[in-house]
Amino acid sequence: MTVISTEIKQKTISKEVSLTGVGLHTGKNVTLTFKPAEANNGYTFKRIDLEGSPIIQADANFVTNTQRGTCLEKNGVTIQTCEHVLAALVGLQIDNVIIELDASEPPIMDGSSKFFVEALESAEKVEQNAFIEEYVVKEVVSYIDEESGSEITVIPADTYQVTTMVDFGTKVLGTQNATLTNISKFKNEISDSRTFSFLHELEMLLENGLIKGGDLNNAIVYVDKELSPETMERLKKAFKKDNISVKPNGILDNLTLHHPNEAARHKLLDVIGDLALIGTKIRGKVIANKPGHFVNTQFAKKMAKIIKIEKRNNVPNIDLNQEPLMDINQIMNMLPHRQPFLLLDKVFELSKSHVIGTKNVTMNEGFFAGHFPGAPVMPGVLIVEAMAQTGGILVLSTVPDPENYLTFFMKMDNVKFKQKVVPGDTLIFKCSLISPIRRGICHMQGYAYANGKLCAEAELMAQITKVK
Repeated sequence: MTVISTEIKQKTISKEVSLTGVGLHTGKNVTLTFKPAEANNGYTFKRIDLEGSPIIQADANFVTNTQRGTCLEKNGVTIQTCEHVLAALVGLQIDNVIIELDASEPPIMDGSSKFFVEALESAEKVEQNAFIEEYVVKEVVSYIDEESGSEITVIPADTYQVTTMVDFGTKVLGTQNATLTNISKFKNEISDSRTFSFLHELEMLLENGLIKGGDLNNAIVYVDKELSPETMERLKKAFKKDNISVKPNGILDNLTLHHPNEAARHKLLDVIGDLALIGTKIRGKVIANKPGHFVNTQFAKKMAKIIKIEKRNNVPNIDLNQEPLMDINQIMNMLPHRQPFLLLDKVFELSKSHVIGTKNVTMNEGFFAGHFPGAPVMPGVLIVEAMAQTGGILVLSTVPDPENYLTFFMKMDNVKFKQKVVPGDTLIFKCSLISPIRRGICHMQGYAYANGKLCAEAELMAQITKVK
């Protein structure tokens, strides 16, 4: 598996847009407002009804309850039933949004993502000056809930795909499957699929004072048991209906299904919303057997942890014995540096958004004579300098006459040293653009690896200036 920086730009919305409704479980009136967010913000919820307007990131590590929806909690502040909102954002391929709420739970609307999709489309997408990061699945990853038998697996695929298989062991619903082959089809194929419940669950929820915002327009109710006169009266009161009946297809009252397999499609919608909590886009096929919010979010936590480790130890897979894209002579034709301060030997990859280069660290390096001569270690600042020279190849490759330019540091952030580098090591550098190059300014993330491990990392900003 590998984390890559694509050449696709991140997106947000051009203006804010609001919806009002009631929370399914709280029954409280609520206004939700989608607002544009800065690049790399991701999805964040903001509780404007609380002092200080606290913010909760859409992060799997903040999941605390999955009983009747996915609940996030941070520092005592909660967001309930967030999955339908997140699914709409993922489905429309919007990357950065602030979701303001004046209550703990988004409006349930009709129990699907349809109205969130419509609102977001009215706000229109806009590109941002940053690239999307994507996790490319190379190996199978699974999470199994032994108690329920639910299982989620991701396998390699060219695009993000999701398949759900549901089986509740009831005649009224039976076994259903649903597949989304491309996220661009979410709006038309998945977004209008509504949440559902079985009659026996509904009775329990009513007895416990839950689904206070429910009515027969925002949840499909499958009647899996005989409807007693007592239950009938309770439902009439709860849903403020004079009459309630069961239709031939086993659904309570007169609600018409949008799709024959609407239950499986809604489960797919939930999977997409819950997996948004991973925080990184996935390039792979997700197969969910009997999915639910618990297994979904546990899988999201597992994937987020794998991706975090992968980012840290994502050693570029290159053959050091192959002919390089650029040798030392070609590098000197581009970079103004010369010995003893030329710290890059070869370049193996170069694209519009990334570069990979190497340096063989030998005992005859000048700095070893004075830097811990009894136990020579390469100075960390020189590792960062070598990383920056690698990035210099990337930025200078954008001009037709690189020999007429100099590259200067503007800023270094989040510099970390993980492992020491000693004589005999081969350093592999990878620099990837954080945002597109503009006016000769390059903002990139750099990593240095040695002996299969990350030894240094830094966020670098540099500018090329033409020699006068």
